[in-house]
Amino acid sequence: MIHQLRIYEIFDTNKAAFHARFRDHAARIMRNYGFKIVAMWETREDDKPRFVYLIEWPGEATKSATWTAFMADAEWAEIKRATAAEHGALVGAIEDRLLTPLDYSPAAGKSLLPAVNI
Repeated sequence: MIHQLRIYEIFDTNKAAFHARFRDHAARIMRNYGFKIVAMWETREDDKPRFVYLIEWPGEATKSATWTAFMADAEWAEIKRATAAEHGALVGAIEDRLLTPLDYSPAAGKSLLPAVNI
């Protein structure tokens, strides 16, 4: 089990549009591809807003293949094009960190997602 930490530079001028796009479109399409988003946050760095989220993966190969499929998704490409045309760039710099648990971590090898009974 590994986790991926993504940090997006977003902009105060169109932050609401970014959140609407991620909430209403990106997260939905990501779920269709099997992304397991653990949590999402907003923070500030150097007085600029940042969107941060954590994804859980079974391994690096799955992470890479799933991201490739998502980035090639035609619906996602059209949504990005349309929102950029209406609001300008919604994301600046992106930081991508792979988090590998240490053997002494309380969560080593465990899912951070709660068990769901359906």
